[in-house]
Amino acid sequence: MALEDDMAFFERVPTLAALGRQALRVLAVGADTRHLANGAVLFYAGEPADGGYVVFEGELLVKPNTADGKEYTVGPGTLLGELALIADTVSPVTAIAKGPAVVVRISRSLFRKMLEGYPTAASRLREVMAARLNNWTEELNSVRTRMDRG
Repeated sequence: MALEDDMAFFERVPTLAALGRQALRVLAVGADTRHLANGAVLFYAGEPADGGYVVFEGELLVKPNTADGKEYTVGPGTLLGELALIADTVSPVTAIAKGPAVVVRISRSLFRKMLEGYPTAASRLREVMAARLNNWTEELNSVRTRMDRG
């Protein structure tokens, strides 16, 4: 893919879109493209995660590492491992290619360097994450209220 195409693709990924074009240029230049064959495992649950993956083409089957977790499928524009972009963590899921797939890997070190170089992008990312946290808190409070009512 050409640099401009990569940037345009990243702009369609909600979390990345908030970063702005200059920051996306850094990610597009430094990201790695990986081609997966049908059935190839991108990563396993419980493995250390050192970055995120954006599905570019194809689909991945995502299997949570819990007995009650439901499998689901993700496609182009999905960012897997978002938390691993900024923090040391382990993968909570296993991701497997459903047919041929292409993913773009963004390493944590690349993402952090980009945030250091573009403080406005870091601020925008913080705002996006804070808004999500507020939404999750509201949803949890709503569930708690319904459970308390019986």
